Amino acid sequence: MSAPADGRTRDGRVYKTLRTAHLERALALAPADILYQENRYDFDEDLAEQVRPEQAGDLRCAWLVARRGYEIVEINEPAAIDCVRRSAVVLAALLVSDLVRRRRTRIVTYAIGNLDPRTLPRPTALWPRLGRYLDLVLARWVWRRVDRVAFGTETARQLYGTVFGIAERRGPRWTTVEALPAVCECLLDGTKVPGRLLFLGDLSVRKGFDSVLAAWAQVRNRMPYAVLTVVGRGALLDEARAAARADGRIRVIADPPRDVVHAELRRASVVVLPSRRQGAWREQVGLPIVEGLAHGCTVVTTDETGIADWLRRYGHGVIPAGSVGELLAPVVAEAMRRPLDPGAVRASLPLQDSRLEADAWLFSREVIALGAP
Repeated sequence: MSAPADGRTRDGRVYKTLRTAHLERALALAPADILYQENRYDFDEDLAEQVRPEQAGDLRCAWLVARRGYEIVEINEPAAIDCVRRSAVVLAALLVSDLVRRRRTRIVTYAIGNLDPRTLPRPTALWPRLGRYLDLVLARWVWRRVDRVAFGTETARQLYGTVFGIAERRGPRWTTVEALPAVCECLLDGTKVPGRLLFLGDLSVRKGFDSVLAAWAQVRNRMPYAVLTVVGRGALLDEARAAARADGRIRVIADPPRDVVHAELRRASVVVLPSRRQGAWREQVGLPIVEGLAHGCTVVTTDETGIADWLRRYGHGVIPAGSVGELLAPVVAEAMRRPLDPGAVRASLPLQDSRLEADAWLFSREVIALGAP
């Protein structure tokens, strides 16, 4: 990643998990070092060569951040309970470093968490149970150390208000920027194919892929020309391939490069993602939803996503998570029969990707210096 004009990188981003979306976004953001612990299945090696993130464990990451003297450091949000120990170690190292340097590193975070960490399943064994208690304590400490937070959904803002408090005098300054994409530039050379249904991403139960397969028979009977395209990989890939062998109207494209993903999004009329809660996981926004919107698709999903209210407001299909078995097939069929106008979908989106807007606010020197809310 290129350095600022003064020859040094002034900011850092500390993540536990890195995925292709982070890498794509990094190319559009101001220069900053990225330090991560592990990568997701959708990690694009070619993009990684351009961004050049650094993989480091918790202790080495803390040492690097403290040693380099960044002005602003982004960390995972406190509600991401599985990331909080990494954030806490980094912040502890910065406290020591700042004391020595007689300065204060600014800590910022982007928050889309919508699952109360206090309600997560509790381990029964003693040490894991104590570990969970420690994580909750650390999450509150990390929150108090954060200077600025940008919420990506109103659901997340409400959660943090309930769990951590955002109106306290010493709490971080915050803003809310709805987690919506800008229109994808690749749409300049693509057209929609009527009856094309797309499932994109992790082929798993929590993403509702099993529900899509179960509903497909009803959908194809209601829509004689419908085609289901499955793009991604995951635990249910074998089931997807078996379904495609039995049904010529199902296409499976396993873990393709990004240009193929964009091509399928350009063609798709409807994107479906019937996510459901599973253990300590809840859909925060849903990258397939965001990418579908960016390509002018009609979206069918559940009310688990943090932008469910926005989707309803603009005419997309939002199903109660508990009613997926009953409602998914008719809602998908209706969306395919009468999809939203792609131009109207694109017109509903912001001119600038909201994550970029939120990042600009988080890392703004002028705003921080002025102490604006």
